Amino acid sequence: MQVKNSVFLALLTGLAGCATLPSSGPTGRQIEKFAVAPKNGSPIQIVSISAAPDIPATADIVPPTTQLPDQAPSPTDMVGPGDILDISIYEAGVTLFASNSNASPLAQMTNNPGVQVQKLPPTRIDDQGDIAIPYAGTLHVAGLTTGEIEANIRNALRRLSQNPQVIVTLGETITNSIIIGGEVAKPGRLVLHTNRESLSDVIALAGGYRGNSKDLMARIMRGTSHADVRINDMVENPALDVRMRPGDRLMLVDDPRTYSILGASGRVEQVPFRRSSVSLAEAVATAGGTNPNLGDPAAIFLFRYTQDKQGKEVPVVYHLNMMQTGSYFLAQKFTMQDKDVLYFGNAAANQPSKLVQLISQLFSPILTVTSAVSVIQNSNN
Repeated sequence: MQVKNSVFLALLTGLAGCATLPSSGPTGRQIEKFAVAPKNGSPIQIVSISAAPDIPATADIVPPTTQLPDQAPSPTDMVGPGDILDISIYEAGVTLFASNSNASPLAQMTNNPGVQVQKLPPTRIDDQGDIAIPYAGTLHVAGLTTGEIEANIRNALRRLSQNPQVIVTLGETITNSIIIGGEVAKPGRLVLHTNRESLSDVIALAGGYRGNSKDLMARIMRGTSHADVRINDMVENPALDVRMRPGDRLMLVDDPRTYSILGASGRVEQVPFRRSSVSLAEAVATAGGTNPNLGDPAAIFLFRYTQDKQGKEVPVVYHLNMMQTGSYFLAQKFTMQDKDVLYFGNAAANQPSKLVQLISQLFSPILTVTSAVSVIQNSNN
């Protein structure tokens, strides 16, 4: 009996030392109280979703054309530094570029009465945009088309050769190309053959994307500006399939959209978007709903940063009472956003039940000890 009393007193002392009971988070009332009068900062707006007008509008996707500088399509044969030109010069009669340079002009006309062609070695446009042509000297060609370069070379040689004809083609293109990298099958330099290729075109020409389209984001960099386009959004909205321009850089990044589930739900985790659009009802179902032993269906909150009229980020808490039938319809129209936090509030009524469970767990060893003492006493008798 003395042993039983000692154990009983020890367990009561331990129970008295428990200042608070374990909890997975604040209750709905605690959240509302803190939002109205936070310890630090300004009050946080709480929006109760009780009617269709309370549902926040889906964020508009900004078209890339508004974020990138507008550029008119340039000619596909426009050249610039780094391009390599193949130049062929055709001459008739007395030739300036004849293969037998030691023969006299009369001998050249006699021996080579037809048209002679001289193909120059591959000519690279230097960093200043210039090329060097024998007898013609240095010509500035950056920003010109191949046809304009032909005319310039022909004019430079006209007094030195009889009616020279020039053909210029692009041997290797640098100017009329883009750089593509990241989650594509064939990263590297991609030539724009028509200068009308769109974002989806260049991804296809690069061998297609790798991974899941819902997780991929395309970042287009043009000069010092950039724009982000999600692949799934582009598939659903062709207006986002912006045209690429020479000099653009494109990077496909694996950047899945996610939302977090916290509190007294069936599961606590970070969940990726399964599709481009996920409703609040789907998010609640994915979380397993409210834990019947811990949570309060009337205290479901969604934490989100939004932009005010001045463009400043402000925190907003949306409250959904799933004990009301209409909330199930409203939840289907509420669209989740990237980095949302879905919180299931604790039920205040579960604290007494937790206390009973705790007492039960604390007193169960007493029964074990009592039974053991009784067995020992009976065996001694």
